[in-house]
Amino acid sequence: MNRRQFWTFGALAGVSALAMTRGALATGGEFEIERTPEEWRAMLTDLQYNVMREEGTERAGSSPLDRNYADGTYHCRGCDLALYASDAKFDSGTGWPSFYQSLPRAIGTHTDTRFFMTRTEAHCRRCGSHLGHIFDDGPAPTGKRHCLNGVSLVFRAA
Repeated sequence: MNRRQFWTFGALAGVSALAMTRGALATGGEFEIERTPEEWRAMLTDLQYNVMREEGTERAGSSPLDRNYADGTYHCRGCDLALYASDAKFDSGTGWPSFYQSLPRAIGTHTDTRFFMTRTEAHCRRCGSHLGHIFDDGPAPTGKRHCLNGVSLVFRAA
């Protein structure tokens, strides 16, 4: 390997590592409910922790909530805040629970630029738990698709 190849490989590896890094969500007065990483780990499974605290994702088609169309409300697993009403749920065909809108003042968003693309990340506004992403290819009336990880949610029947 010559010097040019070494530096090129090193730069590509560094950029790839930064793009794929999933840092734990910030805590420091940002959210109404805050817990230490140890407290989160004690209350969540490894998969739930990875998704909710490290902005990971569950495997498509793995959540039973994707196929749930009962009347009720979807709550944050981290703090039990009501996030989405069942009447806003639709079958997006993606393998993840999808909604065209959240309940008022339920979620927060920020721009996610990982993986060389720009997306809108959705999180619980009260505890900061990662929920998924919002895309502009949903149905009327909003045209939005809130593509969520089922492990971040708890369904409460009406």
